[in-house]
Amino acid sequence: MEYRDYYQILDVGRDATQDEMKKSYRKLARKYHPDVSKEADADSKFQELGEAYEVLRDPEKRAAYDQFGSNWQNGQDFEPPPNWDAGFEFSGAGYTGGAEGRGHSDFFEELFGRRQYGGASAAGFQDIHLKGEDQHAKIVIPLKDAFEGSKQVITLSKATIDHQGSVTTRPHTLHVTIPKGIVEGQRIRLKGQGMPGMGNAPSGDLFLEICFAENPFFHAEKRDIYLRLPVTPWEAALGATVTVPTLGGKVQLKIPAGSQGGRKLRLKGRGLCTAKNSGDQYVELRVVVPEASTDEQKKLYKEMAELMPVDPRAGMVF
Repeated sequence: MEYRDYYQILDVGRDATQDEMKKSYRKLARKYHPDVSKEADADSKFQELGEAYEVLRDPEKRAAYDQFGSNWQNGQDFEPPPNWDAGFEFSGAGYTGGAEGRGHSDFFEELFGRRQYGGASAAGFQDIHLKGEDQHAKIVIPLKDAFEGSKQVITLSKATIDHQGSVTTRPHTLHVTIPKGIVEGQRIRLKGQGMPGMGNAPSGDLFLEICFAENPFFHAEKRDIYLRLPVTPWEAALGATVTVPTLGGKVQLKIPAGSQGGRKLRLKGRGLCTAKNSGDQYVELRVVVPEASTDEQKKLYKEMAELMPVDPRAGMVF
């Protein structure tokens, strides 16, 4: 995927005010409008301008986009990091499950296309009593916190426009209770922490979408936890009882004799559990073959080959 430098496309600096971006957009839009422009690539240029302006005129989108800084160049191969938008507050109801619109680049769709934005402005509606718009944000928590539940103080970045028309971010600190057994993608509702309402109407709500931080040993699939466990060939062949880590502490696991690499063993109830739903932990065996670095060790492998001949590729059809 190619990185798009929206500031370069709009021909403005990264410190440009909203008014400066609007003026530049209007100037370039007149130049490249397909109905009047004689430029060979007017149509694609006009679409690029519209996409760039759609992002940079929105304080929330611009603040999130700006975190990439100026380390990327227009057209450079780019892959957004996982949960790149975590910690930023956005307006709207969150993810829709489908693309937001048509005619956008892959870059836009990857960053913003599945997100639902926008809402009514309070300007000119002083006499209307309307509940404030809901906000949403993504937060990244350790798997351990989801397993045990926890109380946390989190700080989100909230985008605003200052008196000079520049986009700034201010911290929004919240006290959050992470329920035990919460799963990735689940949302926590914080009542009244969204946008202020119009008139005497209440504020909207803030929805926090849960994402899990990468763990060097475990990964979650819904409520189930998965662990790849290294074992020796003799533990797999002869069977053994070994110590296995879980999110709740160490347990003893019996490896049946004759196990092969890739076999999954279940630890019931060791996943993400609530009072009504429970997950398990699955331990996938990974056989680690010792290195034969001495003549004696090599001889032992040759003896094993003679005593226990096997063709591991017998069932493969080439």
